[in-house]
Amino acid sequence: MATDALLAAMAPVGASLAIGLTGIAAAIAEKSIGAAAVGAMAEDEKLFGKGLILTVIPETIVIFGLVVAIMLIGKM
Repeated sequence: MATDALLAAMAPVGASLAIGLTGIAAAIAEKSIGAAAVGAMAEDEKLFGKGLILTVIPETIVIFGLVVAIMLIGKM
């Protein structure tokens, strides 16, 4: 009984941490990748596609965090 109440209370905290921390990690990764991609595109415009794809890859981490948050909220 007490563990059910604790689980119900901590699930939103875990969900918010899952989304928040993955968002911060993706932002840090995108900062470095984006800067390198812009520098590479300044030298060679043909690298735009590769730079765009490499910039979007860290966003998948946030999607995984969102999936974990939905799974945690779903168990409430």
